[in-house]
Amino acid sequence: MAILINENTRVIIQGFTGRIGTFHAQEMIDYGSKVVGGVTPGKGGQRHLGLPVFNTVKEAVQQAGAEASIIFVPPAFAADSIMEAADAGIKYCVAITDGIPTQDMMTVKNFLRRFPKEERMMLTGPNCSGTISPGRAMLGIMPGHIYMRGNVGVVGRSGTLGYEAADQMRLLGIGISTSVGIGGDPIIGSSHRDILEKLEADSETKVAVMIGEIGGPQEVQAGIFAKENMSKPVIAYIAGLTAPEGRRMGHAGAIISAAGESAAEKVAILKDLGVTICPTPAMMGKTVAEVLAKM
Repeated sequence: MAILINENTRVIIQGFTGRIGTFHAQEMIDYGSKVVGGVTPGKGGQRHLGLPVFNTVKEAVQQAGAEASIIFVPPAFAADSIMEAADAGIKYCVAITDGIPTQDMMTVKNFLRRFPKEERMMLTGPNCSGTISPGRAMLGIMPGHIYMRGNVGVVGRSGTLGYEAADQMRLLGIGISTSVGIGGDPIIGSSHRDILEKLEADSETKVAVMIGEIGGPQEVQAGIFAKENMSKPVIAYIAGLTAPEGRRMGHAGAIISAAGESAAEKVAILKDLGVTICPTPAMMGKTVAEVLAKM
C-alpha cells in the first residue's frame, strides 16, 4: 500500500524552472511520478518540460489537482513556499532546501498548527532527501534505481545512510515499501515517531528501519512509541558513536547538547525498549535480513 505517496499522487515542483528544480523534476518524471506541473512566480502560463507552469500553488491545486509538493526554493524564500503550499490545500510537502533559518522554520511550525489536525499538511524536511515508494513514485533527490519494492519501511535523518540501507537490502533481495527522509535540521516537519505511526498502519510494511544520529530526543521518543503501540519489529541504527559533545557533526541538528542525546545513550535506551540495534552502517541490510528470517 505504501505511505505518503503512490503512483496516483499528483505532484508539483515549487521552484520548477530553476536549474535544480528542473533536474530533479525530470528525474521524478522519468521514475514514473505523476508530476502535473510546477510553480515559479512570474512565469505562469508557460510550459516547462512539457508541463504547465503556475504562478501560485493555489492555481496548481485548482487547475491541475495537485496533492503533493516538493520544494526547490532558495533558503530565504523556502519557508514562505512551504506555508503557501499548506494554505493552498496541499496534503503532503517535501522540503529539500538546506539552510532555512531556524526562526523561519519556527514560523512554519506555528503556521501549520493553525489548521485543524485532520486538515493539516504533512511536511518532511527541510534538509532531507525526500520520499520514495519504490516502483510507484519518487518525491525527492534519491537515486531511484537502488530501491527495490518490498515490505520494509525506512525512516531516517540522513539521506546518504538511507541510500546505503536501500542498496544493502536490494543486494540481499529485500525490498522497501516506503523510505522517508525526515531531514537533519534542528526543526523539521515530521519526526521518526510520526513516520513509524504511518508504517505501523500500512498493511504492506512488515518491518520498520529507523536511521538516527546524535542530537535531540526524537529517536528515543520513537522507541517509546514503538514499544507501546507497534506490533511490527523496529530496527535502529544510530550514527555518531564517537562524536564529541558540543560539536556539530554534519547536520545542523546533529549536536549533543543534553543528557540522552549521544549515540551510545540512545542505543542503550532503545535496546531497553526492545528495538533491534544495528551496530554499524555496513550491517544494516544483514540486520534486516536476520529480523525477517525470524518472522
